Amino acid sequence: MKQKFTVEGMSCVNCSAAVERAVKKLDGTQSVEVSLLAKSMVCEFDEKKLNPKKIVNAVNKAGYRCSLYGEKSENKSKFLSEKARLISSIIILLPLMYVSMGDMMGIPTPHFLHEYPLISAIVQLTFALAVAIINAKFFVNGFKSLVKLSPNMDSLVAMGSSASFLYGIFSIIMLSVGISQNNSEFIEKYSHGLYFESAAMILTLVTVGKMLEERAKTKTGSAIAKLSKLAPERSTVIRNGEEIEIPSREIVCGDIVVIKPGASIPVDGVIVEGHSEINEASLTGESEPRFKTVGDEVMTATVNLTGAFKMEAKKVGGETVLAKIIELVENTSASKAPVARLADKVAAVFIPIVTSIAVATAIIWLAMDYPFDFALSNAISVLVISCPCALGLATPVAITVAVGKCASEGILIKSAEALETLHKTDVAVFDKTGTLTKGHPAVTDTAAIGCGEKELLDIALSLEKSSEHPLAIAVCEYAGSKGAELTECSNFTAVGGKGVNADIGNTHYCAGNGTYMNELGIDISPWCEDIEKLSREGKTVMFFTDGEKLLGFIAASDEIAEDAQKALEMLDTLGIETVMLTGDNGQSANATAKKLGIKRVISGVLPSEKSSTVTSLCKDGKTVIMTGDGINDAPALIAADVGIAVGAGRDIAIDSADVVLVKNSLTDIAETIKYSRRVMTNIKENLFWAFFYNAICIPIAAGALYPLWQITLSPMLASAAMSFSSIFVVTNALRLYKK
Repeated sequence: MKQKFTVEGMSCVNCSAAVERAVKKLDGTQSVEVSLLAKSMVCEFDEKKLNPKKIVNAVNKAGYRCSLYGEKSENKSKFLSEKARLISSIIILLPLMYVSMGDMMGIPTPHFLHEYPLISAIVQLTFALAVAIINAKFFVNGFKSLVKLSPNMDSLVAMGSSASFLYGIFSIIMLSVGISQNNSEFIEKYSHGLYFESAAMILTLVTVGKMLEERAKTKTGSAIAKLSKLAPERSTVIRNGEEIEIPSREIVCGDIVVIKPGASIPVDGVIVEGHSEINEASLTGESEPRFKTVGDEVMTATVNLTGAFKMEAKKVGGETVLAKIIELVENTSASKAPVARLADKVAAVFIPIVTSIAVATAIIWLAMDYPFDFALSNAISVLVISCPCALGLATPVAITVAVGKCASEGILIKSAEALETLHKTDVAVFDKTGTLTKGHPAVTDTAAIGCGEKELLDIALSLEKSSEHPLAIAVCEYAGSKGAELTECSNFTAVGGKGVNADIGNTHYCAGNGTYMNELGIDISPWCEDIEKLSREGKTVMFFTDGEKLLGFIAASDEIAEDAQKALEMLDTLGIETVMLTGDNGQSANATAKKLGIKRVISGVLPSEKSSTVTSLCKDGKTVIMTGDGINDAPALIAADVGIAVGAGRDIAIDSADVVLVKNSLTDIAETIKYSRRVMTNIKENLFWAFFYNAICIPIAAGALYPLWQITLSPMLASAAMSFSSIFVVTNALRLYKK
């Protein structure tokens, strides 16, 4: 069983790792993925050994707040919101900075603060304690995680701020000693090195960074948030013969829903009365409206532009296309790309190493006879500057932005792994029918021999009207478009695999392939050259006879998909080899491949053999993507490194595909591969920055530049730099909105 949970209280990648460890320890857990960005967890477990309640309890026991997705957490946060904490902290921090640093900034301060330094110290302690109480979450969460031997970002902030507080209290004690002994050196030294402003500033700046980070992160899901708001809150339905208005969530399958011009469609269904132009841009990204009439499907969140119509609800609630898109994007954002594992592995040992470096920093400076406050300041700076927020955000923010952006354009990516794999694509394999072609034949050539062309088309329409064969449908559509006249036929008979025959008036007519003509004794040899030419072009020829002579023939072929040529050219430009994999005969497949410029064709392959063919291509060490209709090609889609389903806009939950192209546009394949390359570049930039930042800043914070250039980083500057690193990573990822 797979279940989704909401997990609150996580502040960095170490938190998500701690949650994963807590759940993995439970007997029955099969897999667990925690998303720091989405504040969620997807857990797969054995129902016989484990249940959701035990999972929730395990996470809560680890120090976080967990609940089933969509439910409210029973353990509500006892702390103020990010915004309230920030505003309160700043209000208190300003007078603290005035008291502690007013003279240094050239701002006049009350005389009694100079005359009575102990009062000044106690005032600073009071303000700093107020800021600490407001930001108690850092201390509670941080030290709780520390005790459980799973330190996180809050642990580093708590240790850094606590160290400043402890040194400040130590300074007050020494200041009191100096005052009691009238020791001016002690009074001077300890009245100007209290560190309370650093303790408060660390907490405030980290809160600033977290708030800006949260604001930026909320933008990553904006495409889906906007999408979810498109469905109307209330709708008009017909019940007991009357039109009534009800909340859209109360619509049930079978309800007749009235859709007026300009209204959004509340559920998925089928039009039963009326017609209109429908704007489906919200789901497919396609700007051109589509004409819909009785029998056509309409989807949630699309907009009715012109006429009014009635529709029967077929899918409601979580079964609609919109709901599945949102669920798909949320799950993908919560999943981890292989590149994210690197950050997880580093984060697992990062905080213990940083803590060791901070302790070593203090010991080394003390051993070199530097003052205790100098050694402590550098140690605190190391703790604060190395909070692993940027490291934890580097991958998930970029993945979430990318998946949301693609979804808004009708490209549904089911996993972060698929998005990453796409950038390495070497070979793109395509099914022929329904993928590179439209999936239904159309008439391309006609030849009237024993009668006039109009008479041939009249006979063809009358004969084929009773047949449901795709070729018969193509002939009827063509003949109807040319103004052919329909005559009711009698004694209609379909001859399996060969053709049809029927009486039209007093004459018995037959239509079918060459084999059928030979059986009827109709000589078609004079036209062999023309027939062979049409066959080489991948066209199917249908012959018509009155039983005595050949009346003519009509050729049809499956039309090339409108954007297939352009899509293949785009892939070629990207250096990707294209392969056609089809069950069609070699002649038909090669004819289509020649039109499209595909050099490698694998034809005559049964559906059961397609997967082994794709597997053999993957064994060559190449990354292979397979594009098909998502149903007949399911085994091949699973066998490929990335399976792409085309023509599945009405059923996006195709388990076999990793990517679903809702718009049915093949050019989206190349666009997605290019975008995947951009995403990977962005992730690498973020990871580089996170590692580079720590590699450069930690030595500087430790005081490496002090012996030569007297350069150090105060804890306040360190906390500002830490916040900036996270904001940089999130902002860089947000550039991916420009696809």
